[in-house]
Amino acid sequence: MRRKNKSRVVITGLGAVTPVGNDMPTSWRALLAGQSGIDRITQFDPSPFATQIAGEVKDFDPQQYMNRKEARRSDRYLHFAVAASDEALADAQLDLAATNRDRVGVLIGSAIGGIGTLLRESETLRTRGPNRVSPFFLPAMIADTAGAQIAIRHSLRGPSFAVVSACATGGNAIGEAAKIIQRGDADIMIAGGSEAGIVSLAFAGFNVMRALSTRNDEPQRASRPFDATRDGFVIGEGAAVMTLERFENAVERGARIYAEVLGYSTTVDGFHLAAPAKNGAGLQLAIRTALQESGLQPEEVDYINAHGTSTDLNDRNETAAIKAVFGEHAYRLAVSSTKSMIGHCFGASGAIELAICAKVVKEQVIPPTINYRTPDPDCDLDYVPNDARRAHVRAAMSNSMGLGGHNACVILGQVET
Repeated sequence: MRRKNKSRVVITGLGAVTPVGNDMPTSWRALLAGQSGIDRITQFDPSPFATQIAGEVKDFDPQQYMNRKEARRSDRYLHFAVAASDEALADAQLDLAATNRDRVGVLIGSAIGGIGTLLRESETLRTRGPNRVSPFFLPAMIADTAGAQIAIRHSLRGPSFAVVSACATGGNAIGEAAKIIQRGDADIMIAGGSEAGIVSLAFAGFNVMRALSTRNDEPQRASRPFDATRDGFVIGEGAAVMTLERFENAVERGARIYAEVLGYSTTVDGFHLAAPAKNGAGLQLAIRTALQESGLQPEEVDYINAHGTSTDLNDRNETAAIKAVFGEHAYRLAVSSTKSMIGHCFGASGAIELAICAKVVKEQVIPPTINYRTPDPDCDLDYVPNDARRAHVRAAMSNSMGLGGHNACVILGQVET
């Protein structure tokens, strides 16, 4: 049974920019169709690199959301965050003019912030000297700028800060935003994650770590979570933002509700900077704690959007964690990884995957794990292979695991009045 003794938080608006679409409806349709957004890199010359593919956002024009001067002064990760937040607010049909903006906050996370700006201005310093570095460099680079700019854009004065927890960032941002509403510090939160990490330095670093797929000859098939032939993850970029509201607030204004935030937990493995703990021990704790907070029994969860990076250790240990927590019900769960289509968007991943979970709960259809062809004996769950599936989903869970051992688990469910 769900707990009834805590403030209720619901999702009333969704916005997204992903490698398969520059808004949430386009992205959702592409994911259900099993469409891959992964291809050869165009943002820099990838030919010297072992990995030459990524999930890039395509045909995105920041001047649709801000003027030319603002676009030039800000980083790509901020462009994505602004676009997704504008969509999330419009989707919620929130009349800000009639809203107490002291009670509306912004919490946007990013694992690496404006890394593109950092590299560009570092090169300016090296080649042209210190006086030619942009005065907008620092504000464009830091991870809290996206949330600050969104607050400025809409004159919002509630709680606002950035979450940084590597690849768990997006899940943490939305979970923490829900907590802010639950403890009474805001009525509405604009929350999510944004990332633009397709830069040469990131590829060099991950290639040295041997973490990335090198399947350059077949980009759309490179990300293959849980498949026995997986050879590493694919970097993606994008953003997802959602409008979270106090339940009573949403009902009073007649808002359309996608889903309710039922449970959230965050843990750290305390084990290793890059490798997950054996059997996903830290993730197990996060899942168990989120379930406890939600008041749900394990068998009431019908779908998990997995972290599912397409790396050997992550996929194997996440599968082990799901089996440890859910027991026999693990084999009745639907588990899919949408990273198979859009790659790993770092700090935006958890937010994108939670937006997908909200759509799953609302639409009762599950996107697939594409490129699943060769079963792995250690990964033996129902990964919704290759084709979307109609299903009765009462509750959906999103798992995120990040460098440093960070874990986030958020559970969404159908709204009970």
